[in-house]
Amino acid sequence: MPLLEVKNLKTHFFSDDAITKAVDGVSYNVEAGETVALVGESGCGKSVSSLSVMQLIPQPPGKIVDGEIIFGGQNLLELDREAMRRKRGREIAMIFQEPMTSLNPVISIETQLTEAMTLQLGITPKEAHTRAVELLDRVGIPEPDVRIKQYPHVFSGGMRQRVMVAMALSCEPKLIIADEPTTALDVTIQAQILDLMQDLAKERDMALLIITHNLGVVARYADRINIMYAGRIIERGTCKDIFADPRHPYTLGLLESIPRLDQPKGSKLIPIQGQPPNLSDLPPGCSFQPRCRFAQDKCSVEYPDITDLRNNHSSACWEVNNFKAIVESGVSK
Repeated sequence: MPLLEVKNLKTHFFSDDAITKAVDGVSYNVEAGETVALVGESGCGKSVSSLSVMQLIPQPPGKIVDGEIIFGGQNLLELDREAMRRKRGREIAMIFQEPMTSLNPVISIETQLTEAMTLQLGITPKEAHTRAVELLDRVGIPEPDVRIKQYPHVFSGGMRQRVMVAMALSCEPKLIIADEPTTALDVTIQAQILDLMQDLAKERDMALLIITHNLGVVARYADRINIMYAGRIIERGTCKDIFADPRHPYTLGLLESIPRLDQPKGSKLIPIQGQPPNLSDLPPGCSFQPRCRFAQDKCSVEYPDITDLRNNHSSACWEVNNFKAIVESGVSK
């Protein structure tokens, strides 16, 4: 049984004049000890999906209207507020996109690190302090016994993110959800943070769900990939499947827009034309059809079901079985 299994999750946001289908029938799973990536453009529903797992959707205007979130054999959507609060941090932890919006600027690092441990683990403040210093040292904060007394504004962006990693690890959860954990960091620090997260996850046998738009991150760290577009998963497979044999036009577009060392000098990147759709006014048929260079008439009429290919590689495209041949022939609309 997977550690986390999301089934047909639908999270919508309601306003006076529209319903925004931020997550519209998403299904995926995460096995214990593996790293899974959820990839897509900004606004595709990745973060809302992860916030739904944590039960952190603001209500109103948001609401989980359908689906199941099975964690450790238990449906999280059936838990009351107090039971879900005990799950957060202790069994499922989350690293948010921008640490300065998650760390309280007027509370010391020590208080923010030890509070969850005393509440969730039932240890004494002294034990929590010792553990917090050890965690800061483990995530690479120099002089942790001194820095723990300081406040977030004293730390650099990379160090603040390391503090967030330490906080996520503090109660030894089974699953860590990392929502764009390195967006605000430079490339060198990105690699350090991601290496650290993966090393610690393997060391403690934790599962890691990475939410990102960076396919370079995915190629290096993920075991399996879920490609998301307009609130739905449109392709899923292993890292090798997605990079070597993409079977959806959107996945192909993402890969073609990445610089590659094996391309001839002066080669131009191929952008995905158009803009992501308005999630409160989705087009009929396939949501990617207005931007797809391989679209056919039926693509604008009916949304394709996700089709299994082999070894859990699947894609939601009408031409999934012929897609490779169509790309090689250069046929486009």
